[in-house]
Amino acid sequence: MKTATTDDAGKISIQVIERMISLLDTLALYPDPVSLKELSAVTGLHPSTAHRILNDLVVKRFVDRSEPGSYRLGMRLLELGNVVKSRLNVREAALDFMRGLHRKTNQTVNLSVRQSDEIVYIDRAFSERSGMQVVRAIGGRAPLHLTSTGKLFLSIDDPKMVRAYATRTGLAGHNKNSITDLSKLERELSLVRALGYARDNEELELGVRCMAAGIRDDSGKMVAGLSISAPADRLQEEWVEDLISTANQISAVLGYSSQQ
Repeated sequence: MKTATTDDAGKISIQVIERMISLLDTLALYPDPVSLKELSAVTGLHPSTAHRILNDLVVKRFVDRSEPGSYRLGMRLLELGNVVKSRLNVREAALDFMRGLHRKTNQTVNLSVRQSDEIVYIDRAFSERSGMQVVRAIGGRAPLHLTSTGKLFLSIDDPKMVRAYATRTGLAGHNKNSITDLSKLERELSLVRALGYARDNEELELGVRCMAAGIRDDSGKMVAGLSISAPADRLQEEWVEDLISTANQISAVLGYSSQQ
């Protein structure tokens, strides 16, 4: 009897993904709900296989079962599409401004968004001459309370949400400078709200300091953070004004007005 190998398991996983995509692509062709029989015929999948996969997609809200035996694309796809759209728009709007800020400071400029209890780095402008190794690659993540951009997002949460965040994460630290106490974090967030920008004083990485300002869309919602990262002894206070100005310019491109 042949034992399943890792390669076999990998091929099966890829096959399942291909079948899921085939079903989603087929549903996208129809404006109205589609029957299991029709989906099976168009995709070439056995009805029992299509039914099993569709059930999993329904559970995850990628597909809706409008009535027994009929399916249509689900709202989860719209939600994810809107997330992608907002991030692409932010990146497109920000890139030239990020490069300009990098040229002015000669330090790494980061663009980050919030995803649950973390920030995700979605773009960066930097050069080897900055004298600092990039410690978080594009796509990298970091806890909200340990980063300047993360503090921006926490600062717009109400106190109950901040306490819930602290409970979920335990405010785990990375080093001796990390904020791991809720009361200290709350004081830090009050300062962020008062100043209009946030700092990371070697709380994520020793030897690296950051400052961040928020980017807002046409509805006034903060959708991203723009930050400057630099060796701890090189971060200059005069960059704050340039940072905030650059973030405001990006926000304006996204349709935000300071009069809102």
